Amino acid sequence: MKLFRFVFIISIMISCTSNTGEYKTKVQNTEFLHRSLKQITDVIVHDIFSPPVASRIYAYASIAAYEAAIHQDPSFISLAGQVNGLTEVPKPAEGEEYCYPLASVQAMLKVGRTLVFSEDKMDVFYNQLMQEFRNTGIPDDVYERSVEYGNTVADHILAWSSKDNYKQSRSFPKYSISNDPATWKPTPPAYMDAVEPHWNKIRTFVIDSAAQFIPRKATPFSSDKGSQFYKEAFEVLEITKNLTEEEKDIAFFWDCNPFMMNVKGHVMFATKKISPGGHWINITRVAAQSANLDFIKSAEAYVWVSLALADGFISCWDEKYRSVLIRPESYINQYMDENWVPLLQTPPFPEYTSGHSVISSSAATVLTNLLGDNFAFTDSTEVEFGLTIRSFSSFKEASNEAAISRVFGGIHYKPAVEVGITQGTEIGEFVLSKIRTRKKE
Repeated sequence: MKLFRFVFIISIMISCTSNTGEYKTKVQNTEFLHRSLKQITDVIVHDIFSPPVASRIYAYASIAAYEAAIHQDPSFISLAGQVNGLTEVPKPAEGEEYCYPLASVQAMLKVGRTLVFSEDKMDVFYNQLMQEFRNTGIPDDVYERSVEYGNTVADHILAWSSKDNYKQSRSFPKYSISNDPATWKPTPPAYMDAVEPHWNKIRTFVIDSAAQFIPRKATPFSSDKGSQFYKEAFEVLEITKNLTEEEKDIAFFWDCNPFMMNVKGHVMFATKKISPGGHWINITRVAAQSANLDFIKSAEAYVWVSLALADGFISCWDEKYRSVLIRPESYINQYMDENWVPLLQTPPFPEYTSGHSVISSSAATVLTNLLGDNFAFTDSTEVEFGLTIRSFSSFKEASNEAAISRVFGGIHYKPAVEVGITQGTEIGEFVLSKIRTRKKE
């Protein structure tokens, strides 16, 4: 009997040791991180956040996740003192055991929940994910300590975010429509107000200011048939009249209009889609999974891309409301063909430069630096929105296609795309030059 009890006790001890080892492996599953950011994306789509606002949410959520995760690997360093206004992030207590993947997703989800509207949708996902962490066999004290640390990091990031001028900008005046024929006017079918006319007043993340990368001036407006501007508008008209099926597919694939208004007779209803920044966040997920990046390197990839996206939007929007240039739809209807309708619905903000071109190039620049120039991948982002997949041989190829898609869609003149690519590339390169996520070897 004593021998039986001894064997039983030994077997329990072995089992506990085994479970401890198993939990430490299970919690490193990168899907905890990928699914958490995907949930934030789903709520961003549901809540219909504009592309610039969505990029802000991605940036703060990704930074929170990264800052909580870096203590797992001493070769990674904090962004404190590197990104604008971020002070030293609280560190975990010495000598205590933490589960840093748990702390990371806790920080990400708390920040995300705070910055979106549909908290209930975040809560359902959160409770399910936390149960999955508990199911790994994580000890109760480690679980509670890790959640607490994630909350501490999230609170620090949220306090920092509260000082970026976003809340104040909610009460700034709306864009005033000008009688100047060169300037942007609301477009059909919804004739929506201009989106985020004061976004250049949001604190930047890495670039020095919203005006650091001012692009060359747009082509001077003219309604004269011999002018360069008329030629550029006519080029859009001709391209859209002769689109191949492939070009149409490209335009729809990269449309990423968060709030497309559909009109059928006297009925109007909206279709919600992923934002252009959200599309690139998902490309980051696809790339991280394809490259088998571990948890901390996946968090690193998200933080690089989200910084490039956020500053790309701030810089682009600064130019949009400096030049306030008329969209092709308004110009062509007034001076060329009053019945012409672009393939895509014109977004509610000025034309120059192309937001897709800027943020796609900035994101592709940092991803190329992280994973290589010839990183082939298949982009399935739009499948859930009823479209097919597209495959690319590099991030640059994908970003260039995203840029030209706006001409195919009839919502940009070519200079907005070409100059936007340059603008975005410069922003991405600047982010790479200013930020370090790893200690020098």
